[in-house]
Amino acid sequence: MRLIQVPPIICFYMWVLFHFFSCQPQKPSNSVDSFPLSEITITDIQNSYGNGSFTVRQIVELYLDRIENIDRNGPKLNSIIIVNPDALQIADSLDQILKLGNEKGALFGIPVLLKDNINTHDQMPTTAGSRILNNSYPPHDSWVAKKLRDAGAVIIGKANLSEWANYRASFSSSGWSGVGGQTKNPYVLDRNPCGSSSGSAVAVSANLCAVAVGTETWGSIMCPSNANGIVGIKPTVGLWSRSGIVPISYTQDTAGPMARTVRDAAILLGAVTGIDSSDQKTSAGSGNFYQDYTQFLKEAGLSGKRIGYLKTEEGKHHKVDTLMYRAVRYLKGQGAEIIELEKLVEGTPYNNSTNVLAYEFKDGLKKYFASLGENSPIADLEEAMSATLSDSLEMLYFNVDRMKNSQSKGSLETKEYNESLKNMLKAYRSDGIDRVMEEHQLDAIISPTGSPAWKTDLINGDNFSLSTSVYAALSGYPNINIPMGFVGQVPVGISFFGRAWSEPILLEIAYAYEQGTQYRRSPEFLLSD
Repeated sequence: MRLIQVPPIICFYMWVLFHFFSCQPQKPSNSVDSFPLSEITITDIQNSYGNGSFTVRQIVELYLDRIENIDRNGPKLNSIIIVNPDALQIADSLDQILKLGNEKGALFGIPVLLKDNINTHDQMPTTAGSRILNNSYPPHDSWVAKKLRDAGAVIIGKANLSEWANYRASFSSSGWSGVGGQTKNPYVLDRNPCGSSSGSAVAVSANLCAVAVGTETWGSIMCPSNANGIVGIKPTVGLWSRSGIVPISYTQDTAGPMARTVRDAAILLGAVTGIDSSDQKTSAGSGNFYQDYTQFLKEAGLSGKRIGYLKTEEGKHHKVDTLMYRAVRYLKGQGAEIIELEKLVEGTPYNNSTNVLAYEFKDGLKKYFASLGENSPIADLEEAMSATLSDSLEMLYFNVDRMKNSQSKGSLETKEYNESLKNMLKAYRSDGIDRVMEEHQLDAIISPTGSPAWKTDLINGDNFSLSTSVYAALSGYPNINIPMGFVGQVPVGISFFGRAWSEPILLEIAYAYEQGTQYRRSPEFLLSD
C-alpha cells in the first residue's frame, strides 16, 4: 500500500486549526438562551411599569425563573441560598399600588437580593451560611431590609456567602458555606467568585436580580465586585446602619450596594441611608448623607480632578498593570491630573486589625444572638464554635481557627484591644488617607482592586496575588469598584476611594469613568479557560 505524503504546509495548518479549536473556552452543554431582562436597569424596570410593558409580578417571575434555570440548574452557580416564598405575593401587592397610582419609592418593584447575614423578618432564616443557624428566624427586619421595603423593593431571596462572612477559618475558599456550598464565578465556572459577598456579586453579574446588597469588613464587597465584573460600593462606616446584620467588627463592618451600573448602585445607596438609634456609628452621618446620590452622576466628572495613583501593587501582575496603565491614560485624557503615590501608610499597621476583629467578633456575636431573643439557637461564640465542630459537613473542608482566636480574647476594655484600635485608625486615617489627600490636594485615590479570579481550591483555599481594599476597609472610608477590563476571560476592576463621607465626589469620578469606558459585559458561563 502506498502512503500519501501530506505537504508540510498543510500539516502545519491542520495543527494550528486543531489546537485553535481544542483550546477555545467551552460553554456548558446546557447553555442558556437569551434573557429578556439581561443588563436591565432600575430605570428600565420602572419605566416598563409606567408604560404597561410589565407588571411587578411578571418581572419577579422572570427573575425567579432565571434563578431556577441558571443558579439551581444549568451552570449551577450556587449564588442564592433561598428564594423568598412571599416574593410573588409582595409583587401582587405592589401591582395593586400601581393600579391605584399611589406614591412609590425609589426602588419600587425592584427585585433585590440580600446577603444571608442580613436579617429579614419573614419566612427566610438568616444563616450567615452556617448550618447551625438553619432555623434562625430573626424577630425583626434589619435596618437594611426595612429601608428596602419602605422604598418599594421586592426582596426575592438571600445570597450565598463565605460562611460567617469569612471569619471562621484562615484557609478557606471564598464563596463556600455549609448551607449553600461553593459559589461559582459566572464568567469561568471553575474560577473563584472571591470575597464573602460572593453570592450577591455573582447574582448581580449573572442577571439573577436587579441589584443586591453585600457586606464588607475587609474587602468583601470590593473583591467579589472585582472578580465578577460589577459595580460595588463600600460606604463610609456609619452611612448605612448595621443593625440586624450578623457582625464581625463594629469598627469596620458595613453593608453596601452591588449593581451592574453606577447609577443603579447610587439609587440603592441613597435608599438605605439615615440615622439609626440602634447603631451609634450612624450619628456621625448627620449632615453627611443624601437620599439621592444620582445628582452627583456627571459624564464630565473627571475634568479638573486631582487623582492619586497608588502604585503599591505595581509589578505583582503584569496584565493587571497593563489595564491600570490604560485606565490612567484614559483619566488623563478626560482632563484629570494624576499624582503618583508610592505608599499611603508606613510599615504594616494592618496587623492591628487582626486584634480589633478578634475582640469585636466575640463581643458583637454575643450581642447579635441576644437580639434574636429567647428563640436564638446559639448564645455566644463558644457555642457557635462547638456546634460547628460537631457537624461533619461543616468540618468537611475548613477549621475554626479564627473563631478560636476570637474566643481566646477578653473584653473590649482590655489594653491590647484599645491600643490596636487607636493605632489602626491613626495609621489609616490621620496619618494615612487624610494626610496624603491633604498634602496633594486630591479628590480621590485609585488603584487596581484585585487580582484576576483564581481556580477554586477547596483543599488549599484562596490564592490572592494582589488587593488594595485594606486602605478603605481599615479606615472605615468609602470605596467604589468599577470594571476596567478583562484578563483572559475574567474581569478585573479599578478602585476609587477617599476620605470619610466623600461618596458624592467618588461617584462623580467613577460614573464618568464608567460612561467613557463601558467595560462591563455579561458572563457566558464558560466551563474553563
